[in-house]
Amino acid sequence: MPRLLFLSNLFPTAAEPYRGLDNATLLRALAPQFEIRVLSPRPVLPWGRKAFSARPEDAALEPRWVPCAYMPKIGSAVNHLLMAGSLRREFEQSLRGFRPDVILSSWIYPDSCAALHLAHGRVPVVTIAQGSDVHQYLRMPVRRRVILKHLPRAEAVITRSGELARILERAGFPAAKLRTVYNGVCLDTFQPRDQAAARRESELPGDAWILLFVGNFYPVKNPLLLIRAVAQLPEALLVMAGGGPLEQACRDLAGQLGIASRVLFVGRMNPGEIACLMNCADLLVIPSENEGVPNVLLEAFASGLPVVASRVGGIPEVLDQDLLGRMAPAGELPALVESLRQQLAAPRDTAAIRWHARRFSWEAAASQYRDILMAAIETR
Repeated sequence: MPRLLFLSNLFPTAAEPYRGLDNATLLRALAPQFEIRVLSPRPVLPWGRKAFSARPEDAALEPRWVPCAYMPKIGSAVNHLLMAGSLRREFEQSLRGFRPDVILSSWIYPDSCAALHLAHGRVPVVTIAQGSDVHQYLRMPVRRRVILKHLPRAEAVITRSGELARILERAGFPAAKLRTVYNGVCLDTFQPRDQAAARRESELPGDAWILLFVGNFYPVKNPLLLIRAVAQLPEALLVMAGGGPLEQACRDLAGQLGIASRVLFVGRMNPGEIACLMNCADLLVIPSENEGVPNVLLEAFASGLPVVASRVGGIPEVLDQDLLGRMAPAGELPALVESLRQQLAAPRDTAAIRWHARRFSWEAAASQYRDILMAAIETR
């Protein structure tokens, strides 16, 4: 059985179970075909070191977490080298003991750049471009130079949307090495169920239009715009699942607009709880400034839930039929409000939306990853 070493800071721990959850799910889907080990760098300041432990479902991957030095803000030219230096001992031990046939690294800077620096041609490397590591980092001149210097050494770069591949190609990355593979979705966890029963279970009103937001409260996710939109929809209730630095600003804005009773903050939730909320909702809303193909979009489709989203990134690649929902220009409040009104008034075809989601199973994604990883091994 071929041996795969996964290297990325985006891997969950018992304390951070949602960090890099898609990567952990992918590795478990690949586990029947690869022997897998995980090496997860964690950038920390000298006074910020802490212990990490695995979730029970990830224990078989034997994850190891390595504190890595980094320089905030001013370290763009060297942070990949600092990460490589911090990882070197554990990495060399992996080469001697585990002896990987291929390395899979997620997050192109600094993680994948560090992996390529460490591998130095000894082991083939396949990298994953997640989203913001392309959208944001290629706009930063120093990081852009580092990425375009190191990334072409990879055997392949997997992008989680076609738009990410096009951005990399326009930046000068060789198109022949780009592969687009969408994330998967757990079709057992996310599936249509009775809405009335789900609302009773979640103690949500049975007669309201329920809009759902799931994600981090970051500026790029635009949660404040969504709250302003809900203020113009007096019949709607907004449920916001997640957390982050803008959460208090969201609470304050809801209060200022007089809709605090119509905006419910439910915190971070596990996949089963999110699935239940999707069964409660009438719409999922993704008002982001940019995205790849967000997992929550595919989870909504698997739940038979229509979506209103910004027309950005990879979203139009999968929200490609009218029955799935509507898109609005990012950041435009009137267009978002109108799209929400139109979609709430439109008939819902739950079965057809669910059928669309079947192509996005984790098994299908893992099969594509396997082909790319085996091609990298065979090429070497």
